[in-house]
Amino acid sequence: MHSFERPRLNAVAGPILGEFLLGYSVAMAGLWLASHTSDGAAGSFGLANQVLETLFVVFRVLAIGMGVTITQMLGGEQHEKARLTALSSLGACTWAGLSVAAFLLLGNDLILDVLNAPEQILPLVSPYLQLLAPAVLLEGYNLAMASILRAHLHVRDSLRVMIAMHGSHLLLAVPLMLGVGEWEGFGLYGYALALLISRAIGLWLHLLMWRMRMGLVPNAAHWWRLQLRVLAPVLRIGVPGASLELGYRAAFLVSLATTARLGVGALATHSYTLQLLKYVLLISLAIGWACEIMVGRLIGGGHFQQAHALVRKSVRNGLLASGGMALAAALAAPWLMRMFTKDPQVIHAAQTLLWIAVALETGRVFNLIVIGALRATGDAIYPVVASLGSFVLVLGLGSYWMGRSFGLAGIFMVYAADEWVRGLLMMARWHWHGWLPNARRTQRRVRGHR
Repeated sequence: MHSFERPRLNAVAGPILGEFLLGYSVAMAGLWLASHTSDGAAGSFGLANQVLETLFVVFRVLAIGMGVTITQMLGGEQHEKARLTALSSLGACTWAGLSVAAFLLLGNDLILDVLNAPEQILPLVSPYLQLLAPAVLLEGYNLAMASILRAHLHVRDSLRVMIAMHGSHLLLAVPLMLGVGEWEGFGLYGYALALLISRAIGLWLHLLMWRMRMGLVPNAAHWWRLQLRVLAPVLRIGVPGASLELGYRAAFLVSLATTARLGVGALATHSYTLQLLKYVLLISLAIGWACEIMVGRLIGGGHFQQAHALVRKSVRNGLLASGGMALAAALAAPWLMRMFTKDPQVIHAAQTLLWIAVALETGRVFNLIVIGALRATGDAIYPVVASLGSFVLVLGLGSYWMGRSFGLAGIFMVYAADEWVRGLLMMARWHWHGWLPNARRTQRRVRGHR
């Protein structure tokens, strides 16, 4: 067996953390800019983002599957297979992106009707969704190409591309939305135009990095040819991963509907608290992605014991980081919440939720890290099957019952319970080596053995 040297976990996780931090911050800035245009623009921006997050599951099938499959191939030194798989992503992204773009262009009225969009924002949000369609196609390319760049451990180059892409988006969004001098700007539509230009810049930079770092130069056929045989291992990993995300979002919407019944104050408190917690979970999210990349390589190379030790270390680091940050957020809640509101009742309620979130975020660590590691071994079905019961009984029914009985605090207790139930199931699977048969099959498949 060939010798294997892997980079330190933090060396991979650090740039990925930078990418997440940048993406979240630009989205926050976009909401702030929209709110300075009008309340309707801010509402339209938030609603459109929910639509896009749901539709992007299509691209995550490819991004998740590509990242895991290519890391396994590289770990098994199957470089030509990795090259062919990477190039096949472009054709898949073209057809997936055109399908999503067509849905936004032709089905936006249906989308807004299903979401019960308020009538006063329909004249603004309907054209905005249509304007986002071409940018969505480019976003699909960028998500998949970044995943492949990271799979080759070019995480710093991926971060550089994201800095240029998100930076240009923000720099363009300010004048295009708010105007310059006497020109009033395009308002919310300026954000869509800035998004399109920045994603075109991102695509150009990704192509440059592909050629410079990996020697990958796609030809015209790569952009439209759908190679299902090459994509089969990608879909085997990506489809369960996306299904897991869809299941979570469906159950979470039940909790959101329950929160809405508690009133505007509860909805605002819920929104502000979750917005703050996004920054708490970033470190564990970055560790999870880095761990997935490295476990995939280790499994491809047959280094199962190293993979086992790496995941245990990653979980320990994640618990310390997320637990510490959640505790700090709870202690600083009276001051942090004043960034969003001056209502003392909302601030007090949010502080209670942030103390509950210490349990929520520590439980979430297992899911953010171990699920990715299981996927990287080829054990992609277990996380979906093991999570279904918790999605329905704990997160779905539990949030409805606890919300009616104990209010917003009860809903956050359910969030914590769901994360711990699923997290312990994932950790048990890893600890008792339930992933090992899948890892062995993955290694044989990567090396071309049945």
